[in-house]
Amino acid sequence: MLRAPFLYLSRRRGLQRFVTRQKLTARLAYRFVAGDRLEDAVRVVKEVNARGLTASLDHLGENVTEERAAHAATEDYLAAFERIATERLDANVSVKLTQLGLDISPDLCRALLERILARARQLDNFVRIDMEGSAYTQRTLDLVFALHEKYPNCGVVLQSYLFRTLEDVQRVNALGVRVRLVKGAYDEPPSIAYPKKSDVDACYEKAMRELVLHGVYPAIATHDDRLIEATRAFAREHGISGDRFEFQLLFGIRRDLQERLRKDGYRVRIYVPYGTEWYPYLMRRLAERPANLLFFVRSVLRERRAA
Repeated sequence: MLRAPFLYLSRRRGLQRFVTRQKLTARLAYRFVAGDRLEDAVRVVKEVNARGLTASLDHLGENVTEERAAHAATEDYLAAFERIATERLDANVSVKLTQLGLDISPDLCRALLERILARARQLDNFVRIDMEGSAYTQRTLDLVFALHEKYPNCGVVLQSYLFRTLEDVQRVNALGVRVRLVKGAYDEPPSIAYPKKSDVDACYEKAMRELVLHGVYPAIATHDDRLIEATRAFAREHGISGDRFEFQLLFGIRRDLQERLRKDGYRVRIYVPYGTEWYPYLMRRLAERPANLLFFVRSVLRERRAA
């Protein structure tokens, strides 16, 4: 019931400017965000690695409208790869195409993405192309498919709430593109996306089976205990070892689940966002899980009592 309002709020730039100036809200955001700087993210990744987990860095930002901002984001990602190599971190990087200027120019976006992919390949690392709203789904897949043969170190994200996803799974598997499977965190119309959670989950499970059985090292990204157990059971049933896929979980959410999966011998990667553009990300996290909203409210109440 709260999903749609939070997703609406995630797009309100005026509200973003107000909220991000509030110290309390900013402190609470860092329950889900490593910090403002790459240095903060590196610190978190070291902690994650020390626990036997891997990481994926995401420098927050999307829908840039100025070319200089797209170039700046590219330099940020290149710096992240350098730090990963220098610090010998077990981590890769996730990027959003609208942060690289897709809304400005597809040619600009492709050129900047190729810079990132080329450097990542030199450093023997991997780039995950994040999926954004449905307006970008086909453009994102087209670009990934166009570049994958030259840069096999790039993968993509698929969202199970879209009707098209099972067909997209067949295509990515045929091309050998690595996939992170998620439910989806944007507000989509019922003409193209499942409005019911049960249908989203059913599509997720079908896609998971195809990816685990026929995909290239898929990432099963969910905190849903039932879907995680379904993945484990399917892998056992088909004799698929734990090194052929990984679970991905968000920084700051369900550390108990992270530890349990690691102890059970599964590969676990933590998605570690950082940067000052945390507002849209925070709103989508609150929209996804009521538990996140409860944590947020309780923290506000504790702060007020202590004041």
